[in-house]
Amino acid sequence: MSTSIRISEETKRKLEAIKREDETFDELLDRLAVSHTEEDVHEMGGFADEGIEEHMRQTREELNESLEEHTQRQ
Repeated sequence: MSTSIRISEETKRKLEAIKREDETFDELLDRLAVSHTEEDVHEMGGFADEGIEEHMRQTREELNESLEEHTQRQ
């Protein structure tokens, strides 16, 4: 059984930019939606050093720029 979901053209372009060549959209979304166990979340919490917010903001900006460049090339 399959289900349809509605997404904007912009979201579709972003997903296409990160989708692996041999991957279906279902596999992509499954990969992106990997749930973490409580233990995984606890372990990740240990990385929150001072300045992490600025680091995360900067990394997000870099990823957005990279995605934009990748999308424009296609």
